[in-house]
Amino acid sequence: MNYRILLTAASLVLAPWAQAANHREAPITALDHKADITDVYAFRSYDPADATPKVTLILGVDPLLEPANGPNWFPFDSDIVYELKVDNDNDALEDLGLEVRFSTQQTLPNLFQAYAGVPGGANAPANSPAPVAPGTPIVPDRITQATDAGLGQKQTYTLTLVRYSKGVLKSRSVLGTHLATVPANVGPRTMDYTALFNAGVHSLAGNVKAFAGTTDDAFWIDLGGAFDTLNTHSFPVLSAGQDAAQDNLSSDTVSGYAVNSIAIEVPVTMLTRSGQVEAANSTAATIGVWGTTSRPRVTVRRSPLPAADSGGYRQVQRMGNPLINELVIGTGFKDRFSMDVPKHDSQFANFFLDPSLARVVNALTAGVVAIPPAPRTDLLPVVTYAPPIAAAGTPAGPIADLLRLNTGVAPTAPGAASRLGLLGGDGAGFPNGRRVFDDVTDIALRLVVGGVLHAPFPGYSADIGGRLGDGVNSNDAPYRTVFPYLADAPSGRDRRHIDPGEAGCTAGSGAACAP
Repeated sequence: MNYRILLTAASLVLAPWAQAANHREAPITALDHKADITDVYAFRSYDPADATPKVTLILGVDPLLEPANGPNWFPFDSDIVYELKVDNDNDALEDLGLEVRFSTQQTLPNLFQAYAGVPGGANAPANSPAPVAPGTPIVPDRITQATDAGLGQKQTYTLTLVRYSKGVLKSRSVLGTHLATVPANVGPRTMDYTALFNAGVHSLAGNVKAFAGTTDDAFWIDLGGAFDTLNTHSFPVLSAGQDAAQDNLSSDTVSGYAVNSIAIEVPVTMLTRSGQVEAANSTAATIGVWGTTSRPRVTVRRSPLPAADSGGYRQVQRMGNPLINELVIGTGFKDRFSMDVPKHDSQFANFFLDPSLARVVNALTAGVVAIPPAPRTDLLPVVTYAPPIAAAGTPAGPIADLLRLNTGVAPTAPGAASRLGLLGGDGAGFPNGRRVFDDVTDIALRLVVGGVLHAPFPGYSADIGGRLGDGVNSNDAPYRTVFPYLADAPSGRDRRHIDPGEAGCTAGSGAACAP
């Protein structure tokens, strides 16, 4: 047997799985984690108290943050330009962007850690040695707001609306400036993280909201099992009962980790090319969304002086769908994919038309999981504007990795939503956009490997191809049902990483994880 061929093919599936959604899926981002985009979300906002049709866009960066990892924790990088981009005329070129840039200030330069506080503060005691007199303030009061003294590392950001014409910069409009960023959740003695989180939701002109800060990682997956040559505890086929379970059958490897999140909510009318709320059957209703991170071409580190940047900005990474670079693009092409633009994605078309992931799973299951024949045109709705996401008659545009969202599809109330999104009969979920609670791992497996959009094909069974999954069906922390919809970052003092075989597989409740 040619093991080199087998191992090469396996690497195409294992490396993507091992990076959990978009967590360090390319060599370049494994070396530059601050610029690493973990996830992109785009969905119709479902806050029941807000009747205005809106879209929430979320960009997650800097993966697998250990909440207890002081003393500096996880600031955004002031050298990086973070941007969420939107194509609204089907040409895979940005028509508008929401650009975020951060500034960082150290206000406690002599303290050994970035954040400090205790309820009521703490002063030097009676036996305090000179020159610090008794009664001198030593530890600030517990941090409850962005202006408190104990918040020694303060970050603010500027949000700018960028207009483009065929991908070329046309205009820039500042939507908000000096907006406070939410820090890492150090622990309950030091800070009231929830109060800081709530204060970090900024309402801006034009019915826009913005949030930036360290939050729970909204993604979930049995990452350890996947990396052990697809030795997940429930893969590849779930039973009907397992598929319907709210509790996890396997441990969520991402549980207890944080991520840096940028969330922006805007009216639908800001995003469509018509400036109107289009009906779902309108050819102007569907937009394409992706996120980018970019750095200056040259950076000179001059510590203790600030870094000196020169040259224009160059893209480090981009992401649209949660399955393209990680599950489809070959490892040797991932860096090129990350730094290129969606308009040029036809160069990667061979990966879309005959994905190695499907062939590897087909081989590892000895054919139990049947796959569609190549060329895989069933995947075109994910990489072009086509039904069942876009309305019939919508110009397909070029092959491009854009997260496509039909803005005319009304949001589904969380209580009625399906984790399987469009595949679960819930038209407001992935791959029609992506909500924080969409189980993109299972959906991606069923799309790419199960070929559910191609069914029926020879050997296809809905009980096999339609039930592929890793056994992790929900997040370890409850999501909010209002903007920014994300869960609190785990506490550095009290964080919990759920392990295989332990009791309380799902956020401290439910059955034990599969060993």
